[in-house]
Amino acid sequence: MYCLTAEAVSYICPVVYTTGWGTRVGAVVLDRQSVVPLYYQIQQGLSEQIRSGELKPGALMPSEQEIAARLGVSRMTARQALKSLCSRGLAFSQRGRGTFVSRMKLEKNFRQLLSFSEEMKDRGSQPRSRVLAFRQIHPGEDVVEALHLNPSEQVILLRRVRMADSAPLCVEATHLPVRLCPDLLENFEPSGSLYRALAEQYGLQVHMADEVAEASVATEEEAKLLRVRGKSPVFRFTRTAYLHNGEPVEFVKSIYRGDRCRVVNRLTRQLEIVS
Repeated sequence: MYCLTAEAVSYICPVVYTTGWGTRVGAVVLDRQSVVPLYYQIQQGLSEQIRSGELKPGALMPSEQEIAARLGVSRMTARQALKSLCSRGLAFSQRGRGTFVSRMKLEKNFRQLLSFSEEMKDRGSQPRSRVLAFRQIHPGEDVVEALHLNPSEQVILLRRVRMADSAPLCVEATHLPVRLCPDLLENFEPSGSLYRALAEQYGLQVHMADEVAEASVATEEEAKLLRVRGKSPVFRFTRTAYLHNGEPVEFVKSIYRGDRCRVVNRLTRQLEIVS
C-alpha cells in the first residue's frame, strides 16, 4: 500500500510473524525519502510495538527474512534493525531460535538482598555468565578496607559479564577473602551461582549487605562488554556483604546498563506525635 503525503512517499506494510500464541500483525511505516536510515525506521517501529505492549516480553520477533520480504528491504538492513533492538536491550537473540522481546527492566530493590541468579529467576529470566577472570590476587586499598583484611592477605577475584537470557546486563567484579574459601578456585564452576557455592561448600550464609548506587557512563571496555555505545548511561553498584556475625565476606563492584535497570526503594517517614 502506498500513502501519498505533501512531503514524501511512504511505504506502509504489515509485518506478519508467528508466535506460540498465533499470528500477530503490526504496521511499520517506511519513509524512503527521509534521511533517516531504513534500519532505524524499522527499529523505531518495532520499538513502539514493544513499548505499547503489542509485542509481549518473551514473544518471538519477526525474522530478518520476514522483515526483508514484507518491507522490501535487504536482509542486511533487517539484520541491522534487529541488532539495534538487541543492543538497546529491547530484544535478545538465541542462536537457532530467533530474536525475542526482552522482559521489563530489572528493578534493583534495596529492600531485598538477592544474588544476581536469584534476581533473574525472580523475574522469569535465565541467568547466564561469561567469565572474564577467576584468580587469586593482591587486593587494592578499597577491597582491603571493605573486607577488613590484613595487608598480606589475598582475595579471590571473580569478574563476569552477567546476562539475562542472552542479553548482557552487567559487569560484576566480586572479591572474596581466600581464608574463608581457600579452595574455591578448584571447587567452583565460575559461571554458576556463587552464593549457593558459598553456602553449600563452606557454610557461609550472606546475612546482610551495604550497597551504594551511583549514576555514571560506561568506559570503552565496559561498553563493549555490555554491547552499548561508548559513554552510555550506567549504574555503578558497590556492595559489601556480611555474615551473621558481622564479618565481611564479599566486596562487589557492578556496572549495570542504564537502559535495562532501575533502582526502587520504599521510604517511610517517622512522625513525632505531638499531644
